[in-house]
Amino acid sequence: MFGGGAAADIDLDASCLLLDAQKNLLDVVWFRQLESRDGSIRHSGDNLTGEGSGDDEVIFVDLTRLPGNVAYLAFTVCSFRGQTFNEVGGAFCRLVDDSNNTEMAKFNLSDKGAHTGVVMAIVSRNGAGWEMKAVGTPTAGAVANDMMPAVLAAL
Repeated sequence: MFGGGAAADIDLDASCLLLDAQKNLLDVVWFRQLESRDGSIRHSGDNLTGEGSGDDEVIFVDLTRLPGNVAYLAFTVCSFRGQTFNEVGGAFCRLVDDSNNTEMAKFNLSDKGAHTGVVMAIVSRNGAGWEMKAVGTPTAGAVANDMMPAVLAAL
């Protein structure tokens, strides 16, 4: 999820890429597909301006409903219209455990510089459970699929 004071012409988009153990892309949840095919992940919808209070875009994940072949979830933020993060004031992204409202990772996107995308975090299957790795790697990207090289490098 992310929020902040982006200017009206800056459109930041949150995405979740689902990959299998061989690092093949299985599904993508983003503003053009608001729910994973299996229904375990859903996106709150596209916020084109960053206006309003609270988080601008939220991706909800039910880890208990994910299919067994999903090994990785990669959370990303991209600048759809191509502005770099240093042109965005007060924008951030964060990963929150909704069961106890614990913020697990948070990045100030404005600090990511002359880049249009960031791989925020990777959630990986670990035996019967899951583990989270905060990444924060800046990269280029206007849409979720553009982020794949950086996602693969972060796995």
